[in-house]
Amino acid sequence: MLPLQIVVIGGGAAGFFGAIACAKANPEAEVTLLEASRQPLAKVLISGGGRCNVTHACFESEELVQNYPRGAKALRGALTRFGPQDTVAWFATHGVYLKTEADGRMFPVTNTSETIVECLIKAVATSGVKLRIGTYVTAVKRTSADAGFDILLKSGETIKCDRLLLATGSSLAGYKIVRELGHQIEPPVPSLFTFNIVDQKLRELAGVSVNPAQLRLSTDGKSQLQQTGPLLITHWGLSGPAVLKLSAWGARVLHESRYQATLLINWLPGLHQEQVREKVLAVKDEWGKKAIALHRGVDLPHRLWQYIIARAGITTEDRWAEISSKTLNQLVQELTQGKYLINGKGAFKEEFVTCGGVNLKEVNFKTMESRLVSGLYFAGEILDIDGVTGGFNFQSAWTTGYLAGIAMATSTPRRK
Repeated sequence: MLPLQIVVIGGGAAGFFGAIACAKANPEAEVTLLEASRQPLAKVLISGGGRCNVTHACFESEELVQNYPRGAKALRGALTRFGPQDTVAWFATHGVYLKTEADGRMFPVTNTSETIVECLIKAVATSGVKLRIGTYVTAVKRTSADAGFDILLKSGETIKCDRLLLATGSSLAGYKIVRELGHQIEPPVPSLFTFNIVDQKLRELAGVSVNPAQLRLSTDGKSQLQQTGPLLITHWGLSGPAVLKLSAWGARVLHESRYQATLLINWLPGLHQEQVREKVLAVKDEWGKKAIALHRGVDLPHRLWQYIIARAGITTEDRWAEISSKTLNQLVQELTQGKYLINGKGAFKEEFVTCGGVNLKEVNFKTMESRLVSGLYFAGEILDIDGVTGGFNFQSAWTTGYLAGIAMATSTPRRK
């Protein structure tokens, strides 16, 4: 009997991790990793601003899955089998140590993604995986009901294997292969993006940040989704963790609305609206003769305060004693429920993610094997799984890649 022949298509985080896990679990198997480009792990290299946000310091699976707009239910069990603590331990055994930042994100102590890339490339080499770069797959054919796969390359070569792991990310070529093998693809749309806001005066505040701010998204006149966290004003609109998280949860509804929506911003989420009103009234009573523009009474950046009072119809010369109850109500409204129009999303960057992919009902998450095609496995972003910003997408890649690799290594070969 020939040794188990395993092929992994896709040289990203999930593909590398799956290939390494498989080769280490079954040293007698012949594992080949195919990457179409000349630069494997390209997304890892540019992620996290070049630092690589490897995972998140959240070690309870029930809490962890709350960071996945799509895939939470499917990942719940998988993350108990290989979670962030296992990721940290895995890299430590390979000489790479991670540090935890204040917000829970975990990075290599070297502060460079090159450390992670070098670690994975070295692990592939030492585990005996055959890495082939610049190897473009044009099609995958099932040889028979149980007997493996033929992988057709652009060069004209055909590679045969018993087990196949697809870890091609959100590439159209990967989706094409999946469909031809009989699987359903949930339509891919961007996730984790910034908001374009139609307000030149707001854009002039580029660089101003608020932490925290509360955002509520409405695409049909009703407030549907909400996030609280750091907010950054940019020269095109709004960014920051709160916006990115909201874009992830609202990825599909925003796509369906062609990125036209209403955003309600509470600049003071630590206070109830009545508490904000009381603060404003107290400032009015104490500083009646003072200019509103210079005496704000709430904890906001000065430039942002001036912008907000202008939205409420207050000029830089107006004094607290002069404003009417109606204007004061409008100011409270702007501070707690300011209405902004989203008119498009920011440029989609390579390091960001896509929601959509292989229908999760068609995958066994104990092994990551297809429920439709025996011997076919999936890992990483090719699945309809995506997380919010903070290391959660990489954790999904490590988890699904590892589980697929172990399952392929321990399965019985059917080709003789």
